[in-house]
Amino acid sequence: MGFFDAIKSGFSNYVNFQGRARRSEYWFWQLFYWLVIIAFSIPVGMTAESSNGDVFSGFAGILLILFILATWLPSFAMTVRRLHDSGKSGWLVLLNIIPYIGAIILFIMMLFDSAPEENQYGPNPKDLNGIDKEIFA
Repeated sequence: MGFFDAIKSGFSNYVNFQGRARRSEYWFWQLFYWLVIIAFSIPVGMTAESSNGDVFSGFAGILLILFILATWLPSFAMTVRRLHDSGKSGWLVLLNIIPYIGAIILFIMMLFDSAPEENQYGPNPKDLNGIDKEIFA
């Protein structure tokens, strides 16, 4: 899955916690998310008033907050679907509650490849050779 396909998939599956998300879909979504966060954070940081510490002042700050609010659920759903793809329960996303170590464990789980067979969360989006089925459909 390409970069723009992953963004489209993230927004079209806004609150879809069912099914599976491939590694490329998850990591391209993360790349999009952090690029936008950085792009909005630069002007927010430059316009922040040091006297009162109002970091989210101005138009860029409002856009940053709106973007985070708009992408929180799709990011959460994408993480659950990514866990499903490797055959794990979506409830493991709650590892993020554990400071530091939980996020590290969850990061490592996101690196695992898809379970090669169909699992309880749906069919494998890749065939056994690792080739995307959508290319040949």
